[in-house]
Amino acid sequence: MTSDLKSGGVMNLKKSFAVLLLCLIMATLLSGCAQSNAVEGTVGSDGVAGFFPGLWQGLILPVSFIISLFDDSVGVYEIHNNGNWYNFGFVFGASIMFGSVLASKKR
Repeated sequence: MTSDLKSGGVMNLKKSFAVLLLCLIMATLLSGCAQSNAVEGTVGSDGVAGFFPGLWQGLILPVSFIISLFDDSVGVYEIHNNGNWYNFGFVFGASIMFGSVLASKKR
């Protein structure tokens, strides 16, 4: 019976390590999606972020935030946006990301 508990503990440790490794790989892959807030070329309706860029930047918010702590050229929020639609997309994307993280912890 004692050997069953020890082997179960090793399996849980291996599973936890695999999940941590997968999260690190995903964070590395998503870090390429973070972009800086370039001021040049953003004047006018063609150069501002709308709903879908807001949605995407809301989804990658955790990765962008961590990268922005170490790199000043990466922003969390696009300041050159079209207003309400960008804000709605950003909040919706962030709620999808953080809602799925929080929902997985309830089990």
